[in-house]
Amino acid sequence: MAFWWALIVIAFAFVICKFLLMLIPSNVPSIDVDASDVIDDGHPKENSFIYIPSRRQTDKVQCYEPATMKYLGYFPALKPDEVKERVAQVRKSQVVWAKSSFKQRRQFLRVLLKYIIEHQDLICEISSRDTGKTMVDASMGEIMTTCEKITWLLSEGERWLKPEYRSCGRSMLHKKAKVEFHPLGVVGAIVSWNYPFHNLFNPVLAAVFSGNGIVVKVSEHASWSGCFYVRILQTALAAVGAPENLVEVITGFAETGEALVSSVDKVIFVGSPGVGRMIMRKAADTLIPVTLELGGKDPFIVCEDVDVPHVAQVAVRAALQSSGQNCAGAERFYVHKDVYSAFVAAVVKIVKSVTAGPPQSGKYDMGAICMQDHSERLQSLINDALDKGAEIVGGGNVRNISEGAVDQYFPPTVIVNVNHQMKLMQEEAFGPIMPIMMFNSDEEAIKLANDSKYGLGCAVFSGSQRRARFIASQLNCGVAAINDFASNYMCQSLPFGGVKDSGFGRFAGVEGLRACCLVKSVVEDRWWPLIKTKIPKPIQYPVAENAFEFQQYLVEFLYGLNVWDRLRALVNVVKMLTEHNPPVNAKRRD
Repeated sequence: MAFWWALIVIAFAFVICKFLLMLIPSNVPSIDVDASDVIDDGHPKENSFIYIPSRRQTDKVQCYEPATMKYLGYFPALKPDEVKERVAQVRKSQVVWAKSSFKQRRQFLRVLLKYIIEHQDLICEISSRDTGKTMVDASMGEIMTTCEKITWLLSEGERWLKPEYRSCGRSMLHKKAKVEFHPLGVVGAIVSWNYPFHNLFNPVLAAVFSGNGIVVKVSEHASWSGCFYVRILQTALAAVGAPENLVEVITGFAETGEALVSSVDKVIFVGSPGVGRMIMRKAADTLIPVTLELGGKDPFIVCEDVDVPHVAQVAVRAALQSSGQNCAGAERFYVHKDVYSAFVAAVVKIVKSVTAGPPQSGKYDMGAICMQDHSERLQSLINDALDKGAEIVGGGNVRNISEGAVDQYFPPTVIVNVNHQMKLMQEEAFGPIMPIMMFNSDEEAIKLANDSKYGLGCAVFSGSQRRARFIASQLNCGVAAINDFASNYMCQSLPFGGVKDSGFGRFAGVEGLRACCLVKSVVEDRWWPLIKTKIPKPIQYPVAENAFEFQQYLVEFLYGLNVWDRLRALVNVVKMLTEHNPPVNAKRRD
């Protein structure tokens, strides 16, 4: 009994010590990042005017606020030679960084985390101005996800990059087998505009922590924010003594992206399936690994045994997350016939209360659509559905839009009587549209949800968790949430990615971290130099007459299913090792 009491006391003391250590502030330096050119102090700037986007590409990436169309400036569209020069600079720095310790890499993460927590308002404001999203959406999608990734890397990153020992099998019991994870070199990332902060930090954190350098091409729709955010990364790296030019951001259009793909050792792409295919073709020239996170048309399944008001609130949030400011949202809603009417009514009530407007001008539920002409595409999808029998039953309102601004707002819209013959149920909308379709059985819901060329994620709601788990297990996608929506991404230990037209490969989690590594298999003698590997005499050159017979007995001894047969084979193996058999060639000479 005394032993157990002593064990309990030791365990309790350990927990208390861990808690006290958490209260002691770490020796993490603060960094100062120049933000004077991006802070909006409310005073008009010399270049502050309403910008009308051009439909043609030039040698400049023009930047503007989608919510107000206020001009923000421009960045150069880099040419292929300029891209290759940037990659070459990063490659030189990476050789040095590859030798850095995990202690130094963790300190880099702590410096970043400290800055992010202390400058949440600045980071969210820049994201909001560049993409049109609200400050709340920026906080949830940019800050929380990035902080979660950093804390996971701090806690588990080194563990998953250390050599991992594996079993040696029966024939190699005298060996040690392990897997080593080495840096690839320079990672190239081409990221989308919808989460400019997180989409930049996500590949950078994994690449840098695993010893790589990285060059990120930010979207032409979010270059202004990306070129500020990279200052945070570079300043934090400088604070821990990392070499210059380890992380670079480049701006431009398709030509810039193609040059990046042909210059790096791995490509991570977040974007559309069409561009993803182009990147694969380009990457085939140099045979480099590719991770593609492409489009999605996520199903949201509602069974009849749910709390309708609660699930309706989640559904609207999921739909608005698929708006022009965000992604990973639900785009197809399948509701059981018994709660269909109640669910639609609850959704319409919520949607009617949703407001949209310039995020910097007041408290709004939705911001602006980032991409030029996207409203017209959304409307064309709705028109196609209406022409085929669909009906709009609810929509939000748009108010307080700045006078003279180009219309960049699209109200949340609820549509019923939809079917899979409509483009709205097949093509990625990337907008705040809720097409709601009825189903009669779980089997029908599964069939409808799988009837898509996409396979990124899904959400299933039921009063029976077992039922929800079963439905989700039958869906052909890479991410599933049970009685919740998009919670997977906040679990950064989990891989993220899809199948079919949603891409392949994974980022986040162990799989995403190791995907930035050269995975090397290593085998060595377990008891060197006491026991060394020697080729058995019967199969040494020139081989003995009974060499094949020896191999037969050896296979039976190692892998036979019957223990007595294996023992008999072992006796024969030992016997053949100890007796003298002339080589085949020697017998022929005789």
